[in-house]
Amino acid sequence: MVAAKDLKLGAFFFGGVEMDDAGAGLPNPMDRRYSNEACWKATLEYVNSAKEAERLGFDSFWTTEHHFQYEGYEVIPNGLLISTWIAAQTTTLRFGAMFNVVPQWNPMRLAEDFATLHNLSGGRAMLGVGRGTVPREVLHLNDKGVSIGSQDNPDQKSDDLFNREIFEESMEIVRRALSQEKFSFSGKHFQIPLPGIPDRGETVQDLTLIPRPIYPYEIWQAVTSPPTLDYVPTVDHGAVFWNQHYSFIKRFWDIYGENYAASHDGHELASHEKRMLVVSYRIEDTMEEARESARNGHDEFWKFLGPYGWSRGYMGPDGKPSAPGLIPTLDESIENKTMIVGPPEHVAAEIQFLKDLLGFEYLTVFPHLLGDSYKKADEQMARFAEEVMPLLS
Repeated sequence: MVAAKDLKLGAFFFGGVEMDDAGAGLPNPMDRRYSNEACWKATLEYVNSAKEAERLGFDSFWTTEHHFQYEGYEVIPNGLLISTWIAAQTTTLRFGAMFNVVPQWNPMRLAEDFATLHNLSGGRAMLGVGRGTVPREVLHLNDKGVSIGSQDNPDQKSDDLFNREIFEESMEIVRRALSQEKFSFSGKHFQIPLPGIPDRGETVQDLTLIPRPIYPYEIWQAVTSPPTLDYVPTVDHGAVFWNQHYSFIKRFWDIYGENYAASHDGHELASHEKRMLVVSYRIEDTMEEARESARNGHDEFWKFLGPYGWSRGYMGPDGKPSAPGLIPTLDESIENKTMIVGPPEHVAAEIQFLKDLLGFEYLTVFPHLLGDSYKKADEQMARFAEEVMPLLS
């Protein structure tokens, strides 16, 4: 078991604007329209919160990649770029994105930009990768017609399969580009280099990424479905688990280890290795105050993301994953332990339960509920670091 003092504690922010009308019910998400100035103010506050995370002793700060969200939920379009700016103003903090949406990138540009950040920061970058959530983003940022679907929606199954093919080929290119002096790739959707390119009397047979990482690096990927659970350990990505009932996470956590051993010549990982838990929380002096403080941000979160299928990891009444489209109540999130609310002692006890269950080393907390001010998020980071962490064993 990893001792509490050795935990790698991260903070994950969506990077949204402050909202005075967050909560269940109206307004509908798409009816809001925040100004460019309001979105930019949130960006500057986001940077300041990253610096505060370092001051508080956090190991890492996790950004997002989202585009065109005038409704104000996530206004950071380039986690690598914003992390480079944060890196210039910090010394120890590590950076990752939850997640760089790979089908929205040319894979070689993603590899170049990550390597540049990683080298400039002295090896403090982690490459977080995912397949996306919002069709309006993915469809406008690739030239292959890739959207995003869900296995929960049969009408979108073809979109999901196409997205997965593009993602997996792209990541093979990224891994080769980052690790090999010369690389090439021939797949269903990508051919690198393109055949027949003339160059000084010959044709191009391979490419070399400039720069490549000069420090060791990690790749982390969200795991929410069985196909991804098969893929991630096979290609040696770390697995990130969030918004699933704790018993489902335990099952996936253990299967990841089994699949890793099966695909790596029987090498067995310790329970803490290559797996990360993300937990939303709210700390106040009493349980009643914590529930009241958390409710609007929690409900706004699910009003936004429930229609995209994010709650499919919740447990239904039959003990199986919930039906698609669930918009969970705060009580349901507390029961699933996807959100922990209460005074510091209660939050610490719930985190300790999850730590004992999973044996994690990497814990990332979500302190900035949707609509909250950044001042509130900074206070929540401080309370977790100063009042919860000392109670963990």
